[in-house]
Amino acid sequence: MTDHEHHAYDVVVIGAGGAGLRAAIAAHEAGARTAVICKSLLGKAHTVMAEGGIAAAMGNLYSEDNWKVHFRDTMRGGKLLNHWRMAEIHAQEAPERVWELEQWGALFDRTAEGLISQRDFGGHRYARLAHVGDRTGLEMIRTLQQRTVSLGIDVFMECTVTDLLKDGDRIAGAFGYWRESGRFVVFEAPAVILATGGIGKSWQVTSNSWEYTGDGHALALRAGATLVNMEFVQFHPTGMVWPPSVRGILVTESVRGDGGVLRNSEGKRFMFDYIPEFFKAETADTEAEADRWYEDKRNNRRPPELLPRDEVARAINSEIKAGRGSPHGGVFLDIASRRSAEYIQKRLPSMYHQFMELAEVDITADPMEVGPTCHYVMGGVEVDPDTGSSLVEGLFAAGEVAGGMHGSNRLGGNSLGDLLVFGKRAGEHAAALAAGSAGAGSAGAGSAGAGSAGTAPKPQEEDLAAAGRRALAPFETEGGENPYSLHQTLQATMQDLVGIIRTEAEMQKALDTIGELAQRIEHLSVEGHRQYNPGWHLAIDLRNMLLVSEAVARAALERKESRGGHTRDDYPTTDDWWAKRNVIVALEGGAVTIRQQPLPVMPPELAKLLEVSQ
Repeated sequence: MTDHEHHAYDVVVIGAGGAGLRAAIAAHEAGARTAVICKSLLGKAHTVMAEGGIAAAMGNLYSEDNWKVHFRDTMRGGKLLNHWRMAEIHAQEAPERVWELEQWGALFDRTAEGLISQRDFGGHRYARLAHVGDRTGLEMIRTLQQRTVSLGIDVFMECTVTDLLKDGDRIAGAFGYWRESGRFVVFEAPAVILATGGIGKSWQVTSNSWEYTGDGHALALRAGATLVNMEFVQFHPTGMVWPPSVRGILVTESVRGDGGVLRNSEGKRFMFDYIPEFFKAETADTEAEADRWYEDKRNNRRPPELLPRDEVARAINSEIKAGRGSPHGGVFLDIASRRSAEYIQKRLPSMYHQFMELAEVDITADPMEVGPTCHYVMGGVEVDPDTGSSLVEGLFAAGEVAGGMHGSNRLGGNSLGDLLVFGKRAGEHAAALAAGSAGAGSAGAGSAGAGSAGTAPKPQEEDLAAAGRRALAPFETEGGENPYSLHQTLQATMQDLVGIIRTEAEMQKALDTIGELAQRIEHLSVEGHRQYNPGWHLAIDLRNMLLVSEAVARAALERKESRGGHTRDDYPTTDDWWAKRNVIVALEGGAVTIRQQPLPVMPPELAKLLEVSQ
């Protein structure tokens, strides 16, 4: 196949969010010739939607905070299924990554003493989220984007990657197309970093934007990598529920961190009825005690609105199902009765304008209607904690597309630290591997690393031809399946049957439907030409969404307990037997397979911090 544009690099980063840009910066600074490919425009990454802050134990408000407390909070929030080494690295290195952002020009809110301000968030023992109002993700992307451009790193915008290319067992590059023209493009590289984000567009109600179609997860599976923790999907407790056009858009946890409370249709502050035993010792169990916490945070237990997200989402879901929901199918989030209008507009400017513009609700005077929305997947590519490398030589992953760091439930604020910490590590190690390959354009990135010196991997012509045929297949069928119709069916299936509460019968029904859809996408039909063709784009995305949806459903069916972001009505409690096991997803012979894998053993000194035995 000759009809394609060709580029050669040492390291190719797929995705231009926080993880992708930080990885690209690290790879470039290590000497690798680096390119970034983004599905949308530079600066349009989903990271900009992260509003609350970056979790980092800097101790600016509470000197007793440190990485060990952050590690403990992260592990407990993930119900101890986190990869301990990833949680350790993240807790130790997050403060340095925040200070680095500040050195690069990020403008954080300040304390009265001039330090970076830190706010409270669910599941964190101390206020440790470094923030920029409620626009932290936007400031992070602005800063990283500015540095990426100033370093001269090549960026390919509005380019979708459809296949990873291999030479034997090694990564050799990536195949994609320009969304504007439909023309194919090949990126040749011995190291590829996946930083593609999440999978939320497989659900009807989601905070995720259109790019989140599970591309990286699916690319990794097809390349021979494995996925871990795919049963754990986080439903953020508070997404907008009205009007319908904005249903699912995120309402930042900062509203609760700054004093907002959850009420049902009866006006009751209901979260006191849902405090699990695991958090009894540190969560206020009366309203008076919770209110005192806001005035004297060192000496009082935390309000139940700041429990980990999975606990709050389940409580809201229970209130709605019990008939105590708001008029539009949510609950009320009230900060108006607890904070002044001036305070709200200063601390939560984006939330104020979001509700005023989109829902005609003044949050300084009235409560918001909110409900759970599919927000984040804890599962992703199984990677080495220190390097970000997958089981496939030359393939790395960082950010939401990588699994292990968050266990069964991610704490708010840990995502932005995750992007920075592991994006940097993946970039550095990808550059080291590339330096050990005699790749085209190799600039020499220090030590040889894990690369295979002497022979650079090369994409195979037959693989390029096959990738092109797959991409163009929808144009070859007349009167076939409509991609929009199939997408709606998939979203309804995942929302209703693999949502916040699951059962074996419902998940098996979902798998049956996914199997039928997988057959039907072989007969997708799109009209028109390759230029500016959204139907074609969706047809290609559907291939990824179906594969990843099957991975989620099969992993959820395998785990017969409730833990974190995985709640089963037929197995409503946690099970100690499952507490020591991960569920691993692979693609073998074109079929999704499931196996169990023991958790890595935690060193005794870290286990002691958690008061658990290994």
